[in-house]
Amino acid sequence: MLKKFKDTFGKASLIFREYPMVLLLAFFGALSFILTSDRHPQSNDFIFLKLGLVSCLGISLLYSLKTLSQRIGKSILLEASGTAFLVLFYFLLPAQEKDFTEQYAFLLIPTFILSHLLVSFIAFFGVKREMYFWQFNKNLFINIFLTAIFTGVLVGGVELAILAIDQLFDFNFDGEYYRKTFILLAIFGSCFIFLLFNEKGLQDLEKDGSYPLILKFFTQYILIPLLFIYVVILYFYGGKILINWELPRGWVSYLVLAYSVVGILGLLLVHPLKDASTKSWVQMFSKIFYYTLIPLIALLFTAIFTRILAYGYTEPRYFVLLLAAWLSSVVLYFAFSRKTTIKFVPVSLFVFGLFSLIFPYLNTFSVAIRSQKKELKEVLVQNNLLENGNINFDKKVSDTVVDELSDKFKYLAERKQGDFLKHFLKKEDEKIVVKNLEKADFWKISNEIKSRFTKIENTKSSFGKRLELISKAKFQNIDNYDYYISVDLLRQEELVFNNDKFEIIAPNNTKNLLVFAINKEQWNITPFLEKTIAAHKEESGIIPVSEITAEKDLGAYHVKIVFNNLIRENVQDSVFYYNTPILLIKKK
Repeated sequence: MLKKFKDTFGKASLIFREYPMVLLLAFFGALSFILTSDRHPQSNDFIFLKLGLVSCLGISLLYSLKTLSQRIGKSILLEASGTAFLVLFYFLLPAQEKDFTEQYAFLLIPTFILSHLLVSFIAFFGVKREMYFWQFNKNLFINIFLTAIFTGVLVGGVELAILAIDQLFDFNFDGEYYRKTFILLAIFGSCFIFLLFNEKGLQDLEKDGSYPLILKFFTQYILIPLLFIYVVILYFYGGKILINWELPRGWVSYLVLAYSVVGILGLLLVHPLKDASTKSWVQMFSKIFYYTLIPLIALLFTAIFTRILAYGYTEPRYFVLLLAAWLSSVVLYFAFSRKTTIKFVPVSLFVFGLFSLIFPYLNTFSVAIRSQKKELKEVLVQNNLLENGNINFDKKVSDTVVDELSDKFKYLAERKQGDFLKHFLKKEDEKIVVKNLEKADFWKISNEIKSRFTKIENTKSSFGKRLELISKAKFQNIDNYDYYISVDLLRQEELVFNNDKFEIIAPNNTKNLLVFAINKEQWNITPFLEKTIAAHKEESGIIPVSEITAEKDLGAYHVKIVFNNLIRENVQDSVFYYNTPILLIKKK
């Protein structure tokens, strides 16, 4: 037993000596997310969020560089370069949370994927023996799987232990203990466990080993049947397209990509078996698979270009097109090259991904912004909405065009294209962009563009026709009232005051949306809501109104209900929503 403890502590100390930067970043990442979850009123959570994201990115990046240093040396130089990149990447992120829009997701997610891809091949440039490469990645794959299992057991066990102490000894732990424990073990704990499985790193990961039978079973009886199902569905769908002579649906892109990725993964998993027998099912699968992809890639290109030609490039469409181009290169390489290497798969994907992020003019962000600017101009010109270069909001226009314009304004505003958007607006309308860009209220830009149009032709069904009335009265005079109460508080429980019972009744039907009662004497507020909405039945979008209030004498009290907004969603029947209203009450 003592020997096992010594071995365990010896391995742990070796991990700390070999991977200090990786473990330090894992600890910083966990600590940053813990501080983010604290939600102290004066803490800057966004700084901690950025530190957490960059630290977690650094785990895979520094691990890949450490693996390379185990091959070529120069550990300090490589780690310094990786740290410098992380510092630079931190400053690429916005300074304020309000500017942290979806655009940054298309920077962060590909960068995380690229940093993990780098691990798979960076130590194998110039290494001719392909089985080293395969063994390394096979062992990484197994270690990741084992890490997930061990981390799950560790997190569950520790959380259960905390719960047991809390319940048995009446410590009354705050819920934060469980959240912080989960974050620490999920990030730092999983990283440490993964490194323990790697033992001495590259030397152990690339050594020869027997082929795991479970991988052969998994590929033969799970992956390949799945691929067969996918390819049958896709080929039948392709036949349907040819028979009906119609364009493919956009969703088919994801199915083609899924089939391709699962198929390539299957080929990589069984790569050592390819030459085991001349009549091997693996060899047959390896030859057939890439040829089955050729018509499917044509289908993929057709589907994505259908969307691009109709609506222009966005970041997701760019990445789907990029993956289609990458798949084409993989098929051409493995189907027609005499001498091939499986290293081509991760290396080529890394190159394509890097191109999408950093190549001038042709990166995803530049292409998407240029395309959406062009699309916005075309929509304005095609619908004759420009007058002396500015949008004429008094011209008659369909609701679908208004939706498209407002969406494009929001999209470009999120990407800091305010100066471009202002060119289409008159001086008095520029505040739509300027004011809301400062506040980073991009939905408000979209809604205000919609509300500026005065002659909207309804071409859509009532489904999805949304109206929101916004009260201009942000302050309420309460001098003449004795009590103030939130409706939400009354929803939770009935309150007794001065021997009078106050309660809210809100059944789950559209006829009694909101009923207020004092001592069982009821006030059904629904007719007021219906009347207010009916006054704007032909309108949609956001409509400012002077106030949304109603008053009534109820028993010994005079009651006034004050709404901040009122929303109607037309889905067959009219359904109402509203933010929490308040009740002002006084004795008569």
